[in-house]
Formats: sequence, C-alpha cells, structure tokens
Amino acid sequence: MGAAVPLAQGWLEAGVVLAALLASAAVLTRSPRARALAMGGALVLTPVLLVAHIWDAPQFLPFRRHPLLAAGGVVIALAVLAAAAALVHRRPAVFPVAAVAAIPFRVPIESGGTSSNLLVPLYFVVAAGALAFVVPRLRGAADRDDRTPGALEWLLMALVVLYAVQSLYSVNFGKALENVVFFYVPFALLFTLLLRLEWTPRLALTCLGVALALALVFCAVGFVEYQRRTLLLNPQVIASNQFQSYFRVNSLFFDPNIFGRFLVMVMAAVGAGMLWARSGRDVLLAGAALAIMWVGLVLTLSQSSLGALLVALALLAALRWSVRGTVLVVALGVAVAVVLVVAFPGALRLKLSSQQSIESATSGRGNLVAGGVRLFARRPLTGWGSGAFEPEYRRFERVSGERAVTASHTIPITVAVEQGVVGLALYLALLVAAFARLLRGARASPVRAAIAAAFAALVFHTWLYAAFLEDPLAWALLAIGTALAWRGRPVRERHPAEALAV
Repeated sequence: MGAAVPLAQGWLEAGVVLAALLASAAVLTRSPRARALAMGGALVLTPVLLVAHIWDAPQFLPFRRHPLLAAGGVVIALAVLAAAAALVHRRPAVFPVAAVAAIPFRVPIESGGTSSNLLVPLYFVVAAGALAFVVPRLRGAADRDDRTPGALEWLLMALVVLYAVQSLYSVNFGKALENVVFFYVPFALLFTLLLRLEWTPRLALTCLGVALALALVFCAVGFVEYQRRTLLLNPQVIASNQFQSYFRVNSLFFDPNIFGRFLVMVMAAVGAGMLWARSGRDVLLAGAALAIMWVGLVLTLSQSSLGALLVALALLAALRWSVRGTVLVVALGVAVAVVLVVAFPGALRLKLSSQQSIESATSGRGNLVAGGVRLFARRPLTGWGSGAFEPEYRRFERVSGERAVTASHTIPITVAVEQGVVGLALYLALLVAAFARLLRGARASPVRAAIAAAFAALVFHTWLYAAFLEDPLAWALLAIGTALAWRGRPVRERHPAEALAV
C-alpha cells in the first residue's frame, strides 16, 4: 500500500500534463475532428483527475458510502447536460449568452482540504457547449473554420502547458492540480468555443444586456447590504466589517474586489457604448446605468477596482479622441497624486518613512511583494513550481498561518516566483500579443474598444490583486476580441455605434 501512494501521485502528475496538452490541442489544432477529440478527452479527464485528487477527502465520504446514490446523481447530471448540449447545438447563440450569465456566480466547495469558490454554473455551460461541438464533428459534420492560430493562442497555451509541467516539482502539487482542473482547462475550452462563434452586433449587444442586468441586480443587493450593514456572503469580510469604521459590500460575490472587478468590466462596455452613441437618449440611459454601478463600486472600497476603472476610461478616451491628449491628462494626474503624497502625507494618513503605514495603505501587500522578490531571487530560472507561492513564502518569511498569503496580489510577482524567468517572459509576451490584437482597429468599433478597455482594466486589477488566467473574463475577452479581429468588423455593414447602443 505504501508503494501505491507514489504510483497514484505519478498518475495524477501525468494526468495534469495530459489535460493541459489536450486543452492546448483544442485551441491550436486546425482539424475539426482533432479539435473535437482533444475537447472530448479534456472533458473526460478533468473530472477523473478531480475525483482522484479528493477521493480520500472528508467531503467525498458520502459519495463513497452511497455509490448507487452517487451514480444516480451522475446519470441525472449527464442527462441534463445532454439536453443542454442539444439546445446549444440547435441554437448556438444560447451558449455565449449563458456563459456571460454564468460567469459571476460562484459556489463554495470543499476541495483538497480547503474551501474554494468555484464557477460551477459556468463549468456546466462550458461542458454543454463543448459537448455540442464534439458530437457533430466526431460524426463527420463539416466545419468551415480554417483560421490559423496566431502568436496570442500559442503563447496562451504555452503558459498553460508550462504551468502543468512546473507542477511536477512544486511542493503544492494539489493547488496546481486544482488550478488546471478548475480554471485553465475549462477556460481554454471556453476560449475556443467563443472564438468560433459568429459575433454579430446583435449577439454582442445581447451579451452586454445580460451583463448589465446582472450588474444592476448585484448593485441593488449591495445597496441592501450597506443599508442593513449585513453581508450575505464572505465570513472574513463580515468579521472585518465589525472591527472597522467603514463597511465594504460584496453583493453576491465572496470578495469585494471581485465584485468591483466585474462592475468595472461592465462599466467599460457601457462607457464605450456611451462614447460612440449617436442618440441623446442612449447617452442618458448609459449615464444612468454608469451612475448606479459607480455607487456600487464605491461601496466595495476596492482600491484596485477604482484604479482599474481609471485605466479603462483612459484607454477609451484615447481610442475615441486623442492618444496624446489622454497621455498628457494621465501624466498630469499622476504628477498631482505624487505631489499630494509627498507634500501632504498626514492628510492621506500615510507616512513614507513608516513601514507599518505603507503596509496599512497597501493592505499588507508591500510585504508580500518584497517577499516574492526575495523568493524569485533565490530560484530565478525555474521558479518554485506552480502553486508554490504560499508554502514557500511562509517557509522563508516565517509567516504565521493567520495571514493570508495565497498569492502575492501582484500577478507578475506570482508568475516570477512560481515559474521563473521563462514563465515571466511568456506572461509578458502574452500581454504584448494580446494588446496588439485587441487594439488593432479598435478605434473603428465600440465593441472592440470596449473589449480592449475591459482587458486593460482586468490586467491592471491583477497587478494589484490576483487571478489572471484563473479569471474566465480574461479568456472571454481575448476570445471575443480575437474573433472580431479575424473578421475585421463585427459583421454586416452597420455604423459601429449600433453595436453597443444602450
């Protein structure tokens, strides 16, 4: 039995790498049948890896004790999945709308001894979409998509494969496995499915309408939370609010920063529609929606989200009017901010000579970044392995278990620590390729401008918080932006303002 443990671990490690390779093949291969086989293999392999990973976990005990009941549940779930796939096959436009509707919703689930807020509704939608794609192609259905993947796709999947390979020497292989199973593989499938849709202005507008409706509902929930001074979710923030003079809302999200990030993404899209709108009525409606979301964003007290919104607005201004003028305004704003920090630190409750003051202003992220830099310096070439930031940081920095150090809250630092210079180089190259694709031609289309601004805001948010490729919004924005870039224009000759008119 002792020999079986490393044997099982070896199978799990091989499975993680294989899952990453299958996801990459689903994105990169040009053959419809090969893509379908890769997708199908990823769909089957990832739940097997997950079950093997949590087989001995306490939360899986009821399934082991009642196998017939568990099998019945699996059969019912597969039947519902098949029905959803049939619907997507008949009406492909259902898939992107359902995906947008599912992206915000997370379900807390115990996995590998820790609690994670997982995108279970989105997993179901992705599985249904993938099944609707796989079955017809395996039966020989024609697929006219013969586009060649570009640098963005190759860099994106190179990062996924590298992450899987570097999990093999990580001290936290379980965390790496969960990231591959819960995020990288299903989001890669989401990417390739969204990429091959016919993105008409009507479809883009429908998806925006769904996202906007959800954002307004979430804001309404946040307003109720603020009025009652009670949160519906997130025990940590609930406890924190009891000891602070301020109150942070997170609506139906488990984190005020993630709630803020979602609002910023929607605000970027609505802002683009407002800037390109022809009708005064459209401007007023967009302005009203933005005002409501702005109040919801302020109540999160998420500094990273507020900064991300400024980035999105700056990019929209540059695309709509003048790059030079926008750069001058931004430079002036930065200069004023620096003067205020240096000249009036007391008014801002910030002492530049005090480490404690800086830590308080950055919510403890200064130490995380500094410790991450030291970790990178210890092993710069290969890094410490995927998912290894937390245990290695605790070991070298001698941090107690009470402090949250699951990530550096600065994605480039996390990538550098875990994946070394190779991973960092791939990450930076990916950003260059992504912005090159999203910005090319964005001036002519509010849809593409909105996607570019939202992606820029998301990247900035990850520099101050966390979750880049672990966020489905990043994959969705890249997929839709790439699909529109391939077509040059959203399709059908219309004035670009019509695509995002509110």
